[in-house]
Amino acid sequence: MIRATEEDRELTTSSSSRATWPSLHVSSHPLVRHKLALLANERTDSKTFRELARELTTLLIYEATIDLPLSEFTYRTPMESTTGTKVAIRVGLVPILRAGLGMVDAAADVLPKASVWHLGMYRDEASHRPVSYYNRLPETCPDDLVIVLDPMLATGGSAIDAIRVLKEWGARWIKFVGFIAAPEGVAQVAAAHPDVSVYIASLDRELDENKFIRPGLGDAGDRLFGTYGGE
Repeated sequence: MIRATEEDRELTTSSSSRATWPSLHVSSHPLVRHKLALLANERTDSKTFRELARELTTLLIYEATIDLPLSEFTYRTPMESTTGTKVAIRVGLVPILRAGLGMVDAAADVLPKASVWHLGMYRDEASHRPVSYYNRLPETCPDDLVIVLDPMLATGGSAIDAIRVLKEWGARWIKFVGFIAAPEGVAQVAAAHPDVSVYIASLDRELDENKFIRPGLGDAGDRLFGTYGGE
């Protein structure tokens, strides 16, 4: 049995990676680690994969929103009047199509008043560069915090371009939430957008020659939607 000790948490987060990329947050929660292993297992079918993706998203959103500002308000319990707190800012969710769609419902459950905007990007198989094909953002950004949702942070190209678009749109505070990342992608995002915090379940070993994360979990979009034979 592996016990989740404080020492174990330090190893999971990796002090060296935090020193290199201060904006990187790798979850040390035992449930996140447990569910990620199930998610990545090649024997996990699409239905179970979607369920695990929702559960992981919920846990990661809790961690990513730990610093939301609050304001006080007065309300009544069945017994008396009292004072409580509520989230004091507007939050927007931006899933990067298509794999980010597997995270948006769970994120919206945690943040039911959040706006949901969509950006569509795919990776060109020859150049490995991101290609934008869909943008439904309104003219101006109405949100104080925008959370980008994408299960994978591989080369970092899609995340960098999405964050650039959001900044040009007027987003002032941006976070990225995903399941796994490669060191190469984290480095690229940190260099391009050092002000953007990245929350993930695992920092994997590397990108291979085809720019896939290793050990990774395969193509998140295909596994979410059962499209192993193509789009």
